[in-house]
Amino acid sequence: MALQWMILACVVAAEAAVAVMLTLPAPRAVRKQIVGLTSMLLQPFAGILPFAAFQLLDIYWKQEHRLMCTSEICTADERIRFEKSIFKAQRNVILCVSACLLYWCIFRICKYNKDIKALEETEKRLKEE
Repeated sequence: MALQWMILACVVAAEAAVAVMLTLPAPRAVRKQIVGLTSMLLQPFAGILPFAAFQLLDIYWKQEHRLMCTSEICTADERIRFEKSIFKAQRNVILCVSACLLYWCIFRICKYNKDIKALEETEKRLKEE
């Protein structure tokens, strides 16, 4: 189970790096290459969305079927273990949501860049006429 969360954390880190690369100012030729490469990789990387959704469902199911430790019968160790599991679940929810949100941001940034390029080409074509 830890391997899944490690993979998701690596994907989130990679998505964050790509988002930073797309938003940093760069010359047009470099930006065009970065956007083109990222656009080609968006479709295969869309597999992270169902993966993150499945992980969210898994967290929800575990939350609903978790043994509660709220009474005075629980020992200190049981209470600490219960709180640790809650914190891990919250961290994992943040990972899943950030993976989906970063993917969407990268998709929109690429789309905006393509729209700007199309508008510039239309403007150039109209000026030539």
